[in-house]
Amino acid sequence: MAYQIDKDVCIGCGACAEECPVSAISENDGVYEIDADTCLECGACEGTCPVGAPKQA
Repeated sequence: MAYQIDKDVCIGCGACAEECPVSAISENDGVYEIDADTCLECGACEGTCPVGAPKQA
């Protein structure tokens, strides 16, 4: 299952988007979202997030 970003935890820093190898993460209203159809489930976003917002669904 693709990763999802916990919007209650996301601080909007963009670290996850910068790390995503397929640009599956975009900013929306100050928080980031992952496009499930594009996500490779590689976990790069989870490993780079300083607050642990991305989680595997």
